[in-house]
Amino acid sequence: MALQDDTGLDRNMRVMARWRSTARVLVEALPYILQYDGKTIVVKYGGNAMEGGVSQSFAQDIVLMKQTGVDPVVVHGGGPQIGAMLKQLAIPSSFIDGLRVTDEAAVKVVEMVLAGSINKEIVSLINAAGGRAVGISGKDGNLVIARKLERYKLDPATLERTLVDLGFVGEPETINPEVLRTIINSDLIPVIAPIGVGRKGETFNINADTVAGAVAGAMSAARLLLLTDVEGVLDRDGKLIPRLNVGEARALIADGTISGGMIPKIETAIEAVEAGVSAAVILDGRIPHVLLLEIFTEHGAGTMITAE
Repeated sequence: MALQDDTGLDRNMRVMARWRSTARVLVEALPYILQYDGKTIVVKYGGNAMEGGVSQSFAQDIVLMKQTGVDPVVVHGGGPQIGAMLKQLAIPSSFIDGLRVTDEAAVKVVEMVLAGSINKEIVSLINAAGGRAVGISGKDGNLVIARKLERYKLDPATLERTLVDLGFVGEPETINPEVLRTIINSDLIPVIAPIGVGRKGETFNINADTVAGAVAGAMSAARLLLLTDVEGVLDRDGKLIPRLNVGEARALIADGTISGGMIPKIETAIEAVEAGVSAAVILDGRIPHVLLLEIFTEHGAGTMITAE
């Protein structure tokens, strides 16, 4: 009987220890909950980060952010999913400097995948987690007025710059933040597909990082969180750099430490910070509940870009 009592006592002590640990976590999160109360946080959910399906932990994080007084705005990508659909439909696809060349046939598929299946999958998962999300694209309410993106190729022999035609690939010209404020004021969570509309009604495929940065700037967001499939910015020894200011980030691009697909992400972060966003953070979207780790803990995660 004494052994049973000791076992029961040990069990109760373990349960109490878990409760106290939970209480400690909540108390430690309190200052950050107060800090971000009523603030807008733009979250870019990358196509690579969501491979294998939309993460349930991501949806839970978004709902919890909303319930603690944060106003999350989600912008999503979908590059791998677009590539798979184009291949399935036997539509040729190519890239120039990391940007998908998008002809008239391809842009219809891009819009179908982004504004259709992916957007609604994210909306559904957020709603299933207890939130109230609404899916839109940049076309809705003229949220993202876009212009054709111009890219030039340098001939190394003649040093002449030649305009490269990317088709229906665009960049944000103007963002209408009132569309998002109306949604947020209705206690809803906007989920944005990165499709823009031109002045003549054209449909433009826009890089999701670029849209997220432009939206964050237009909304004067407290944070821009770029979820991807890497840990963050790494130094030459492969170690995570937790914090960079704009000058340091530009220097790392210039010396080649930041290279490849990380360059446009850092450029987006820099532009957002210079537009008035308090900070931009590159996060590994494969880590469960990485948004909560970044926003509500002292340690944070990933690489933060700040003005100074």
